[in-house]
Amino acid sequence: MSKKPIYDESSIQSLDWKEHIRKRPGMYIGKLGDGKSSDDGIYVLLKEIIDNSIDEYVMGYGKKINIKIKDQSVSIRDYGRGIPLGKVLECVSQINTGGKYDSEAFKKSIGLNGVGTKAVNALSESFNVFSIREGQKKEVDFSRGELLKDADIVSDSSSNGTEIKFRPDSEIFGEYKFRDNYIEERVCDYVYLNAGLSIFYNGKKFYSENGLKDHLQSKINESKIRYPVIHIQNNDIEIALTHSNQYGEEYYTFVNGQNTVQGGTHLSAFKEAFTKTVRDFYKKDIDAVDIRSAITASISIKVQNPVFESQTKTKLGSLDLGPKGPTLRVAFNEFLKVELDNYLHKNPETADALLQRIIQSEKERKELAGIRKIAAKRSKKANLHNKKLRDCKFHYNDKKESSNSLQSTIFITEGDSASGSITKVRDVYTQAVFSLRGKPLNTLGMKKKIVYENEEFNLLQHALNLENGIEGLRYNKVVIATDADVDGMHIRLLLITFFIQFFPELIKKGHLYIMETPLFRVRNKKETVYCYSDDEMYQAKNNLGKNCEITRFKGLGEISPNEFKSFIGENIKLEPIIINQDKDINDAVTYFMGKNTQSRQEFIIDNLKHEELDIDNE
Repeated sequence: MSKKPIYDESSIQSLDWKEHIRKRPGMYIGKLGDGKSSDDGIYVLLKEIIDNSIDEYVMGYGKKINIKIKDQSVSIRDYGRGIPLGKVLECVSQINTGGKYDSEAFKKSIGLNGVGTKAVNALSESFNVFSIREGQKKEVDFSRGELLKDADIVSDSSSNGTEIKFRPDSEIFGEYKFRDNYIEERVCDYVYLNAGLSIFYNGKKFYSENGLKDHLQSKINESKIRYPVIHIQNNDIEIALTHSNQYGEEYYTFVNGQNTVQGGTHLSAFKEAFTKTVRDFYKKDIDAVDIRSAITASISIKVQNPVFESQTKTKLGSLDLGPKGPTLRVAFNEFLKVELDNYLHKNPETADALLQRIIQSEKERKELAGIRKIAAKRSKKANLHNKKLRDCKFHYNDKKESSNSLQSTIFITEGDSASGSITKVRDVYTQAVFSLRGKPLNTLGMKKKIVYENEEFNLLQHALNLENGIEGLRYNKVVIATDADVDGMHIRLLLITFFIQFFPELIKKGHLYIMETPLFRVRNKKETVYCYSDDEMYQAKNNLGKNCEITRFKGLGEISPNEFKSFIGENIKLEPIIINQDKDINDAVTYFMGKNTQSRQEFIIDNLKHEELDIDNE
């Protein structure tokens, strides 16, 4: 009989601040990751430092921020007031120390609890900070939260401000890489939300003159919007909005410059106020769904002492603008009642275009009504027994955000054999599986009723919980897991086409991925290497010797469950589907999936590379 574990005084541990952060990083930065996902921990570290520099600008100090990233090292220099020299050490190493507890010093800042900078310090193998104030400089050095150097205050004629340099710890994050596209997207958000601020990232300048109007115009195809962007603002609220021809509702929301990707109370307040204002303007009892259908909006508010639902600050929980009010509902109602109503009266062409879009949405909704009833019955039945879906325990839309909900993933697989392998070895807490019957329908140019008429698409929509918008999305990562052959590639395109047509916000918010699976297994008696390309296979063959065995995986179903476990675990290889804002993704999809057969054939012929691989005799 095994010995029972002893639980006494020796079982109780007290960790200091850096040990706790390093042992439980998820409590402070959400998750780790290797940089392939926009919400990976290395980007949270970057954000925590930039946020402090942004707060300086918001308070009226410093119009420029320099960000440099080379390899895995980060440098951020602002030109604000600089950390008070006598508190530099405490501000980066003593938990719950900061200048933002006094609401008068930083009235509407992002970082409130004095944790962010300390988390960066504890999770970095090197961490250096210096502050310059009025000709004097204070500098400190750390490694993994341990103090290495506490330099004396010296004279320095450089401009006031703070510089922080850090290198994320490979012991914590493993092999990671900063991706320019994610960082540039964050930097763009910062300048859009802080008109007049210049940010230099590796020498490239980012600047916005028109704030959220510039932000929204960077997210939309102006040729497909129904009316010019409406841009209104006061001291606490700024909104840019328009309607397009796409399906669904698309929102970009911010609180004190923080991108609240999961929305929150401010988004709910906006929706309610926008609906009421539009009804009052047209003096019609219009359905809220019709008013907001096809809307794209950027919403930014400034809140005193904001309450977020987690340290990652992705969802706002505050009910009021500040300790003395007003409530967010009242603030949005009063703001839109005046500013939006005035705008529509002054711009009758925009008002007419908005009404026409609402009438069109109402017509489309009524056309779908009968189909939705049938689909609802099907979905209700699916709740009881959905053969397509093997669900997991934790979901992205769980009321209380956790590291498990952020890790929630659904694999959309090709056929039962592949889904069977994944299902056997998946993490039942965070990984779900949805099995396709075969090649799905090409939905290009089709109306949304196909989502309900096609049983497979309807069940997929139901599994993802997307019918009422992305706010209800059940999985943080939607992963297309198909074979790496021609048929598999075709299925990927068909699914991407489906999501672009009907749920573009899923892609724009960074939730859609392609799973990379190995093409070859190279092994000898001592070692096994999985290869994701021909070059990797040849390299492994050279390393393991002539007598090694090479297996070519033709499909996911050929990979044993035991092997599959490592491919969907911590070392999973995922490639995010990213929409290039400089190109019209719909045009690209139309080219590959549309009826332009001849031009597409010519393109394929011109770009086709045929290569015979003799893996046995080379």
